Amino acid sequence: MSFPHYPAYKPSGVEWLGEVPEHWQEKPLKTITSINDEVLSDSLSPDYEIEYVDIGSVSLANGIEKTETMPFGDAPSRARRIPRDGDVLVSTVRTYLKAIAPVVNPPLNLVASTGFAVVRPRHELESGFLKYALQEEHFIQQVISRSTGVSYPAINASDVAKISLNLPGASEQLSIATFLDHEAAKIDALIAEQQRLIELLQEKRQAVISHTVTKGLNPDAPMKDSGVEWLGEVPDYWRVIPLRWAAKCCSGDGLSSAEISSIGDDEHMVRVIGGNGLMGYTNQAKTTYSLLAIGRVGALCGNVHIVHSPAWITDNALVLDPDPSIFDLGFLSLTLRSRNLNDIASKTAQPLITATQVSDQRIPCPPLSEQQLIASYLSKQSEQFDTLSTEAQRAIDLLQERRSALISAAVTGQIDVRGLVPEAEAA
Repeated sequence: MSFPHYPAYKPSGVEWLGEVPEHWQEKPLKTITSINDEVLSDSLSPDYEIEYVDIGSVSLANGIEKTETMPFGDAPSRARRIPRDGDVLVSTVRTYLKAIAPVVNPPLNLVASTGFAVVRPRHELESGFLKYALQEEHFIQQVISRSTGVSYPAINASDVAKISLNLPGASEQLSIATFLDHEAAKIDALIAEQQRLIELLQEKRQAVISHTVTKGLNPDAPMKDSGVEWLGEVPDYWRVIPLRWAAKCCSGDGLSSAEISSIGDDEHMVRVIGGNGLMGYTNQAKTTYSLLAIGRVGALCGNVHIVHSPAWITDNALVLDPDPSIFDLGFLSLTLRSRNLNDIASKTAQPLITATQVSDQRIPCPPLSEQQLIASYLSKQSEQFDTLSTEAQRAIDLLQERRSALISAAVTGQIDVRGLVPEAEAA
């Protein structure tokens, strides 16, 4: 859909912006907003419960994604900013994360990190227009370009206040905000559909894997009770054996941070594998053939990875070395992922899986040739699911680009949306 333009434009005086509608006015944020108006008092009761939002809980795409409930006495010292409805949170630390979000109907006890500038519109600025103007890509780049520091770039709130916006009158701001609310909602609905499709594809993929590694490829095969709850029935000619009968399991070996390099994978370096896969590189080799690494500790325990030599598996993972005459590595990795080893981890603050727990697992063991056929079949099935998921993600990326471009065009006056908003809705 093409949109109309304004009848007359003037130079904005800003290289990246070009021309703006003739009647729009450039104003620094400090003249049309206030920043960081309210902070919590240090004398607040330690028992007062707050809903805390930190930088990591905010994204440009989804806004405030989550909050953490805690008593004030346990809150971090940076939990001090008080946002109100209509404010916009703008991250002033790690600005490359683009953690910018409008505040909409917040609870009275919402508290934001001092890593945010809480921008509040004054009477001549519509809050709806402000939320889009501060999520506009060129504004974000202004924030990033004015930040200082390499590993932890940050900007002072006073420098955010110096960034200018080009503004129409209040009624036109409302029309633009209303138009963008409508269009963004439609785009967001389409994005949600694609995200749901990806979730369904992941669920279907896992269901296909779980069914195939426990039931085989022949739907007419006679079945028997495996005696294992998570397996149910299996083909009657399959064995179900403790993993210890066919594999050795032990903890990996530790490497210090100094021994793990990030310089890249050249001819002198080998991969370092931890509980969640690749961690870095080292000049030491431990494995000399293919085996499995299983996440041993923390939130990642139970993750299963095939590791090809040369590599070093750290003590964050368990090393599972199966007998190749009994288990196909691809089949075994898929079976253990279906087993969801995280379920057997100790349920403590730091979940843990031991080598004994893994070795005690009873695993279906079809004939080796059938294992190889199953692994090959599931590899092809996974490729099809991956293709569909990639297409859905590409659609999401295009929709997000469309959303961003539409916001930018509307709040900088590159398109005129006034006639596209019914008066009753813009009033």
